[in-house]
Amino acid sequence: MPAGPFYNGINVKKIAFPLLVVLLLPLLATPAVLKITVNAAIHPVTSEYIRNAIDRADREQASLLMMFLNTPGGLDTSMREIIEKILAAKTPVAAYVSPSGARSASAGFFIGVACDLFIMAPGTNTGAAHPVGVSVTGQPMDKTMEDKVTQDAASYIKTLAEKRGRNVKMAEDAVRKSLSYTEKEAYEGGLVDLVAKSEQDIIDFFDQKTIRRFQGETQVLRLKNVPLVDVPMSSRQKFLLTISNPNLAYILLMLGLLGLYFEFANPGAILPGVLGGISLLLAIFSFQILPINYVGLILILMAIGMFILEIKVHSYGALSIGGIAAMIIGSMMLIKAPIPELRPSLKIILPVALGISLILIFLVTIVIRAHMRKATTGKEGLIGEVGTALTDLSPEGQVLVHGEYWRAEADGPVPKGSAVKVIQVLSHLKLRVSKASDGNKS
Repeated sequence: MPAGPFYNGINVKKIAFPLLVVLLLPLLATPAVLKITVNAAIHPVTSEYIRNAIDRADREQASLLMMFLNTPGGLDTSMREIIEKILAAKTPVAAYVSPSGARSASAGFFIGVACDLFIMAPGTNTGAAHPVGVSVTGQPMDKTMEDKVTQDAASYIKTLAEKRGRNVKMAEDAVRKSLSYTEKEAYEGGLVDLVAKSEQDIIDFFDQKTIRRFQGETQVLRLKNVPLVDVPMSSRQKFLLTISNPNLAYILLMLGLLGLYFEFANPGAILPGVLGGISLLLAIFSFQILPINYVGLILILMAIGMFILEIKVHSYGALSIGGIAAMIIGSMMLIKAPIPELRPSLKIILPVALGISLILIFLVTIVIRAHMRKATTGKEGLIGEVGTALTDLSPEGQVLVHGEYWRAEADGPVPKGSAVKVIQVLSHLKLRVSKASDGNKS
């Protein structure tokens, strides 16, 4: 038997050493400062990005998670998900409103106040956190509901500010009065912890500083000579962030509906149906991220229905006008977001809605004209055509119509060489004709 300690035939050394390395690896790992950049509205995609970064920081026992924040605000549900994760994080989280000219407004203000460190770059601002809500119809909430939402938001920000040792009055005024503060006002008022030009200034200032965590425990920050590791969005998150753009989501919806309409109106075209289906699926995926008002979506579908009805009902343009109105109103109501950055721009809505409406009207007009146009092929295409009697028709004989020889019967005697007009197509390649006037002779 080979030398070495064995237990039941198993070499203990070969198993114990790798196991020891795995157990000690987290202790031997060098702590790092993780850096993430949030330059977008607060919605499910940015929420997932921030929460995943916090999980990674906790797994790697990072010294600090530094969040570069530039946001106009966003959705309350996503904001609260982020704050819950920040408050429960083992790793201290710093919100850094940067670069100069950036802002951390509305939901971004709540997130900044909730962080262990709240820092601003020169030339930035924060606040303007008064809640903005919309009803199911896309209209602003009534006064009673708005007061309830404001009271809830004010209580929430007061709790966060008090536990973090920040200026409770300034935080509450940002919610109730929608006040916004410059970096100087926020720092002098005790709302933020530092005004810093760069992340290095933050590291230099807070290295070896003792901070109090949300639950009351203290922690010493050791940041000097610690690597700064950038944590970018994953490819999936970048894709989701791109299609969550409300303008792009709206355009995808319109293109999808147009493509499917064209495919149904012209079966077998294939390409419009494929592109329309892909566009519509991407739009639906975007709507899982954006807050959709289904009344607006129904209005858009109703508009398309009106354009289709124009084929069957002669409304003298009333259905088309109603369809255009429903398309524009539905487009404006489609996304019920609290901030303009999460709603399609009117500069996009008006030209796209009008353009799609005009295209649909044009397609409907073509269909109507096609239905009204006299048939030129088949049995229907022969009705009314003028030909020549090749024999005397008394009442049967032979005629030439459309360059083809036909057996024919006439209502009365028709001499050879006379012009005849097709009245009916009978069975067995036989026509019923009548004598035509000389002016109709072909």
